Amino acid sequence: MTSTAGTSPFTPSPGAAPLHRMVAAQAGMELRVMLRNGEQLLLTMVIPVLLLVGFSTTGVLDLGSGPRVDFLTPGVLALAVLSTAFTGQAIGTGFERRYGVLKRLGASPLSRFGLLAAKTLAVLAVEALQFLVIGATAVLLGWRPAADPAGLAYCLLLVLLGTAAFSSLALLMAGTLRAEATLAAANLVYVVLLGLGGVVFATDRFPDAVQPLLQALPVTALAEGLRAVLADGAAPALAPVAVLALWTAAGAALAARFFRWE
Repeated sequence: MTSTAGTSPFTPSPGAAPLHRMVAAQAGMELRVMLRNGEQLLLTMVIPVLLLVGFSTTGVLDLGSGPRVDFLTPGVLALAVLSTAFTGQAIGTGFERRYGVLKRLGASPLSRFGLLAAKTLAVLAVEALQFLVIGATAVLLGWRPAADPAGLAYCLLLVLLGTAAFSSLALLMAGTLRAEATLAAANLVYVVLLGLGGVVFATDRFPDAVQPLLQALPVTALAEGLRAVLADGAAPALAPVAVLALWTAAGAALAARFFRWE
């Protein structure tokens, strides 16, 4: 009698699932956790929209001679990337590390690369939702982007580089500080960059002595790069890309060197 055990469709096949399936499953879980967190939704959705609507419809800030919404929308989009890729991810990862979640995931078949890829995919999914909500709100307020297809492709590049830069810095902070310190530091950085990074205030209003420092900030590069193309219709510039690429490289190198998983 010939055995058919090796060809049975019910034969156990032990082993890890393919990497792409594990990453997709983990990304789905990360996304659900982010969307169920009320505080994070406030940070990523409500605050940017309130800033956009409030400053577009009132004269509290002097935003120049053009339509107020044209100046504000690119900066608010940059703020959305900052809030999700940096602030929200730093706080969430910091508490995952504190409660041992990262340690348990490290013992699973999902590799560290897979975990980071899943977190990045979840961040990009939330950003897509943010851009949809903010963009629709801005259009209702009268925003008409000035970019052509090449300009839109450039904006996408800036957003991807900004996400990478802020994500690497978030992981660096979450992997080196205690969770409570990460919570305080991430929120402090958010507020400081909101004020100094060209999000709702033009950086040329600050003293000349601090201009080089402000132009070197990743959120400034992202906000002003988006504003130049979307509001002014300018040709894509290399400087914002270079600034964001340098922050990405430095943040990734430092996070890889100093991140502690437990």
